[in-house]
Order: sequence, then structure tokens, then C-alpha cells
Amino acid sequence: MKLARNDPSLPMYNTDVSRGHTFRRIRARAKHWFTTRSVLFKLCITFFVLFFIFLLVKISSRGSTKTVSTIEINEEPIIINEQIIGGPDKKKIEDEKKNNKEDPPDEIDKQIVEEKMRSDDVVKFSGPTNDRQNAVVKAFKHAWKGYKDFAWGHDTLKPISKSFSDWFDTGLTIVDGLDTAIIMGLHQEAEEATEWIQNTLNFEKDRLVNFFECTIRVLGGMMSAFHLTGNKMFLDKSVDLGDRLLSAFKSPSPIPYSDVNLKKRTATNPQWGSDSSLSEVTTVQLEYRALSRASGNSTYEDLAFNVSKHIHKIGCESHEGLCGMFINANTGQFKKGSTITFGARSDSYYEYLFKQWIQTGKSIDWLKEDYGKAMTAMEKYLYRNSEPKKMYFVGELLSGETYSPKMDHLVCFIAGTLSHGAQNGFPKKHLEMAETIGETCHNMYNNPTGLGPEIAHFNMIPGKEDLYVKPLDAHCLLRPEAIEAWFYLYRFTGDKKYQEWGWAAFEAIEKYARISTGGYSSISNVKKINVQYRDSMESFLLGETMKYLYLLLADDQTILPLDQWVFTTEGHPLPIYDH
Repeated sequence: MKLARNDPSLPMYNTDVSRGHTFRRIRARAKHWFTTRSVLFKLCITFFVLFFIFLLVKISSRGSTKTVSTIEINEEPIIINEQIIGGPDKKKIEDEKKNNKEDPPDEIDKQIVEEKMRSDDVVKFSGPTNDRQNAVVKAFKHAWKGYKDFAWGHDTLKPISKSFSDWFDTGLTIVDGLDTAIIMGLHQEAEEATEWIQNTLNFEKDRLVNFFECTIRVLGGMMSAFHLTGNKMFLDKSVDLGDRLLSAFKSPSPIPYSDVNLKKRTATNPQWGSDSSLSEVTTVQLEYRALSRASGNSTYEDLAFNVSKHIHKIGCESHEGLCGMFINANTGQFKKGSTITFGARSDSYYEYLFKQWIQTGKSIDWLKEDYGKAMTAMEKYLYRNSEPKKMYFVGELLSGETYSPKMDHLVCFIAGTLSHGAQNGFPKKHLEMAETIGETCHNMYNNPTGLGPEIAHFNMIPGKEDLYVKPLDAHCLLRPEAIEAWFYLYRFTGDKKYQEWGWAAFEAIEKYARISTGGYSSISNVKKINVQYRDSMESFLLGETMKYLYLLLADDQTILPLDQWVFTTEGHPLPIYDH
């Protein structure tokens, strides 16, 4: 039955009774009812009342605060060789718990970089200061224009056919050449590259890329641009790429696989076999260390440096520190009977032993020791001279046993590394060796075109010419290693002959490799003046060759001082740390 509001059976609503009298009567009846109950019943009633009040207070406090919706991220971390990649940001959680505690080392590195980027220490470049430098800048712009007109956004220019080719589909020429444009003071070209990297470059590429080449050209190029400009976009892109490339370390050993699918984040051995090249697995450490120090994530440095530690641990004792060119990613062991060389597939292993020691503030003694040991062994087993003019070169041990008087153009890098080492505590003899090898590299350019061949052979028996080039080795990719060596030698000796050698090489490039419609082309035979073009302009022409020419020919040799910057194997300058 539903009662009306003024029903007489509801005393409190009876309007015939005064309001105050009604409430007193209700209170009296309630008190009488409560006092006549048992003690246990009274306790129960009291408990429920208090509990009800507690619930009301709790609900009120929730309602008075701002409601925040949270998204729970359930991203499982990936564990590679005991290193955790991805997953919840445990470091951030720990930092929030330690608000007033000292920052961890990685965070300190990150703060140092951020402070450097905010300060006046960001490198400023004034542009060319003499006619020769101006000529190199003009050549760079000619190469850039050809690439922009016919290949923009693709990996490399094909200047003869006015088209392009793609290896990784990551705009290699743009990323590899950007820091050269910055150093030359080419603001327009640098802005064009920066805009493309920021707005167009992405790494969702369902294709295999070479772990080593992608690291030194793309990751190294962006990290160098970050440190030269302070633009954090380059660091963010580097982190994205670095995360994808770390898939190479999903191998059973500390040795990474050679090829990575950037989109699927999977990795595999090279198509031609089960082994990785020594130089490829040991020449990513400078780049990944720089990425770790700038991002505050030590994973990159740890995984890359584990490779160096592994090589150090298993050693190369059969030739006193000289290692074979192949190592297996599955077993972590060197391939037996592989060639020992300072050329292709091994070269930059030795370079990065020294440069890692420099990059870490000379704080890791075994890097210095392994490098010094290898140089001593190189002198013992590989360093020889030709006849009759005594040209000194670095040969090879085929299958680890048979000496071959053959030297790749790539080997010219060692003249720069030896001279650099001589300035940092290694024997004076290293500078003397560097000078003799640097001169031999100059002799390799002594041919009808004045360009350097890919490979040279040497006579060690009197009565023949000292140096000769086989037809299949006579092509020229416009490589940088000889010019790189002369750059270091000029920095450390001040001998202007190195500038003259570099200028002569540049003039040969202009005369025989320049394509009038834009760009430069590799050529098929340096011994023929009627050149045949290979229709390819490698990204390292802009990333290294023209950069080293520009720096070699500079009036001011304090640009990018070598006690503050270390150049990667792809010619990208990165900062030196104190640890």
C-alpha cells in the first residue's frame, strides 16, 4: 500500500502536531528502543554505523580528486644475450622512486649531452677559406644537385642513366652526406637533408639490410648530425633505427648476424654463407656507444661491446693478435684457415680497437693492448717492401699461411690509424710506418687517370716494376681511404705534400669522374684515359671522400680537433668521452 505524504499514520508528517514536539517524540522512542536491546546487539549496530560512515568518507575522497584513465602497456621485453630490450621502462620507474638520489651513470651521460647541446659548445663552421676548399665545396654541390634531380630519397644516384638504385631504401646519400654539408657550411643542403629525414625517412622496410653498412652509414650519419647540430630529431630517429638493428644480436653467441629485416626485426646469416665478416661485427661499437651515451640506454653499447669482449676473450693467438676474416654467429668461433688481411672483411676491426680506446677516454687498457699487439704482428707478418724502389705495403696471409703481396685501397686507412696512435703514446716507429704506407698509397694513384685502383699488387723480386694493377682490380669507386690517411698525416706532421697529393686526387676526380648533368661516377679502369663509367655514385663519396678532402685542404687544422672528436670508419665525427 502506498501512503500519502500527510497520512495520519506517519506522526512526523502530521501537521496537527508541532514540528519540535514530533522530533522529540521520535528521538525518545528510538532511545528507549536502543536501551532495551542486548549488549551484543548494540555492538553490532555500532559497528555497522561506523562502517557505513567509513564508506561514505572513502567515496567522497575519491569523488573530490581528478580521475585519470591509465593505459596498461603489456609489451613483453626481449632478452638478447642476457640484455633486456623493450618492455616496461624500469629505469624510469626507479628514477621516480629515487627522486632525491644520485642519477645513474647513463642518465649522467644523457644530461652531459643535453647540456652540451644547449651550450655554445655546439660546433659552428664558417665555410671554406681558400680556393681549393671552395672547389671541393662546389664539387659537393654538383654531386648533391645530380642526386637531388634524379635520385632524391633513394639510396644512390646513377648519374649516367639519370636514375637511382636502392640498397636499403633509406636515402643513404642524404644521411651519409649530411654532416659533410654541415661541416662545409652548406645551410641549404643541410636543411634539405634535415627536412627529408624528419618528414620522410622511416624504417618500416620489409627488406634485409646489412647490419654493419646500415649502422655506419645511416645510424652513424644521424648521430654525427645530432652532435654537430643539437637537433634531437636525429637522436630520436637513431633510437628507432638502433632498436631495429639490435635484432642482429638474436644469435646464439655474442657475434651478431649480418643481415636484418628492419620491419620484422628478424636477422639471419648472409646469403653467401654461415659466417659473418670480422670487420662487420667489430665496427659498430663507436656508433652504438654514442647512441647509448646520448639516449641514456646502455643496451646498445653493452651488446655491441660484448662483441669486442668476446674477440678479446677467445683471442687470435696463432698469429699473435691478427685475426681471420670470418667468424661464425652461431658458434662464436673463427673459421679455420681464413685469410688474414687489413683489407676487405677485416680492416676496421683494427681501426676500432684503437678508436674505441680513444672514444672511451683511454680508459680501457685491453683495447690499447690488443691494438698494440696487432700492430706488432702486422709489422712481423704483413709489412713488406717492393723492389726495386722499396715501396712499403701491407700484404695478406692467404688461408692464414701463404703470403700475398696484394694491398686493397681500403688498407690505406692504416696509415691514418698508425699516425693517430703515434700521437697517443704508441712508438714513434708507427708514424714512420704510416708515412711509408701513405706514400705507397700515393703511388697507387700514379697511373694515366690519376685515380686510385681498387687493388694493387707488388713485386718483391728485383728487375720488375714495383707496383702493378690487374685488369679486374683496376676499377675506381672514388674511395676515401688514401685521402683519409693523408688528412691524418698532415694533421700530425704539417707536411704540405699531403695536401698536394689530396689536391691531385681531387683534380683527377673532376677530370675523369664528373658527369656534366650532375654527380660523379665510378669508373671501370684507372689505366685508360677513355674512361668507361660504372654508372654509380657511392654515398661515401659525399660522406667521406669530399669531407676528408675539405678538411685536408683547410687553412685551419683545428676544425674538429682529434682530442675531442673521433671519426668513425664512415668518416662521421663523434665526441670523445672521459670514460
